[in-house]
Amino acid sequence: MSRYERIRDDLEQAERATSAEHALRHLRSVLTEVSQLLDEQLARAVVDDEMSIAAAGKSAGLTENAVGPRLASTPRLNPYVTSGDRITAEDVKRARNDKHARTPLPPADPPEPMRFKPRRNR
Repeated sequence: MSRYERIRDDLEQAERATSAEHALRHLRSVLTEVSQLLDEQLARAVVDDEMSIAAAGKSAGLTENAVGPRLASTPRLNPYVTSGDRITAEDVKRARNDKHARTPLPPADPPEPMRFKPRRNR
């Protein structure tokens, strides 16, 4: 089942849900899938279409600062991360050069999904 099919299925189940808890579970799944699709398309835009990080972010309605960490979470660009948990313009340049040379790095293991962490313990 493709991501788009999973999204459609979860949206339908959320719409038919008889409880808020059931609807929320499916809507959360939709958000996760859509977020991953967005990140992969951002990676495609900066590598294949050679858009700048800022331009790709603007097209997606994101600030430039929000794009670097999203790109770093993609299997395609994660191996190129050199600055902690974000992709820089130099990292993207290396990915483009490898693509043109037909010697891309192997994909990295996908990072764990982001989780909510409270600021302080109560």
